[in-house]
Amino acid sequence: MAHDLRSGLWSTSPLYQNAVMDLDFAGKTAGMSPNVLERLKTPKKAMCVSVPVRMDDGSVKVFEGYRVQHSTTLGPGKGGIRFHPEVNLSEVSALAMLMTMKCSLVGLPLGGAKGGIRLDPSQLSRAEQQALTRRYTMEIISMIGPEQDVPAPDIGTDGQHMAWMMDTYSMAKGHAVPGVVTGKPIEIGGSLGRPESTGRGVVYVIEHAIDLLKRRGTAQYDLKKMTATVNGFGKVGAVAANELFIRGCKVVAVSDFYGGIYNKAGLNIPDVINYMNKNRTLKGYPNAEAISNEQLFALEVDILVPAAIDGVITKDNMKNIRAKIISEGANGPITSEAQHYLESQGVTIIPDILANAGGVIVSYFEWVQGLQQFFWSEKEVNEKLAEVMARAFNRTAETSDRYKCGMKTAALITSVERLSQAMLLRGLFP
Repeated sequence: MAHDLRSGLWSTSPLYQNAVMDLDFAGKTAGMSPNVLERLKTPKKAMCVSVPVRMDDGSVKVFEGYRVQHSTTLGPGKGGIRFHPEVNLSEVSALAMLMTMKCSLVGLPLGGAKGGIRLDPSQLSRAEQQALTRRYTMEIISMIGPEQDVPAPDIGTDGQHMAWMMDTYSMAKGHAVPGVVTGKPIEIGGSLGRPESTGRGVVYVIEHAIDLLKRRGTAQYDLKKMTATVNGFGKVGAVAANELFIRGCKVVAVSDFYGGIYNKAGLNIPDVINYMNKNRTLKGYPNAEAISNEQLFALEVDILVPAAIDGVITKDNMKNIRAKIISEGANGPITSEAQHYLESQGVTIIPDILANAGGVIVSYFEWVQGLQQFFWSEKEVNEKLAEVMARAFNRTAETSDRYKCGMKTAALITSVERLSQAMLLRGLFP
């Protein structure tokens, strides 16, 4: 009997199972080749490593680390490194799959990859995090490189972690290799606009969705007269909230892991960001009332941005959602069942592989700038980002019209169509 890899370790997480269900649904909707879909349901390569670290107290702790390459059909692997207590092989594999779809959808010459270490980074000192990052880099060094697989920051990591990864890789190679990672500090080859790119992209596609609804004649919206909530006030959510605020949208509620804050008259987002930076939490913010994340999801607003983690909108709370437009800032925040229900209720869902693609787009820009040693202004970066996002959104909207399906399914169809053509042209070795 043939062994089905999807019955193994990388099929255990709800995120992976959801990704496969969405892929199957898109394939059925568009009548795609089952051979192509079969290849896309499993990762190309996965590495599990142990990462021993000498802690500040002299003891040695061993952490679990992963790096997964889902597909390199279109080019080198691309995907973040996540430090989080819930990281596991299945979750990382699912995120790598989403990266493959994302890169294909927005037209990048990159494949999908992802990595992570299972831990709570807030429990480690700076010295311990540096030791962890450097040892992890050496453990996966055979998988990464500018022409092979290019990591970037994700949940729990930032530009400093990427600087440590780049330095470790460069020390092993004997010369500086800035192209091995993206999301680096500007001083060592990072790109202007990279930290804000994902959040900006989330709002760019909201603007396109509003224009699309007007063109279709299904709704008439004006962003300056709309209300919004943001679940997950971190690297993506805080930027998205601020971009909405700048555009005149009334952001009435935002939340972090511990809960949220609400003000019916609208929050002063720059002030909330300053408070968050100072206190590391939204708790206790003045001029707003405390609410739970579940209460935030149930608010009657025009726009909802789930920008925290996966699986926050499910069959258990989908009927509480009252937003008209959802832009998925996080990866997989809506389960398949909830997606189909919400779409049946007329909710426009802008899928994660489109809505949060701004990060990988500007990471690609950074990779290109590093290879050429020719760097762009932030204005150029943002203009190019907006252009790529607009093109991807329009392609997805055209697919949605062609197959009479929601934007989430249309985005997957558009992505797989490009991957399918590339697979057929390259063939199957041997």
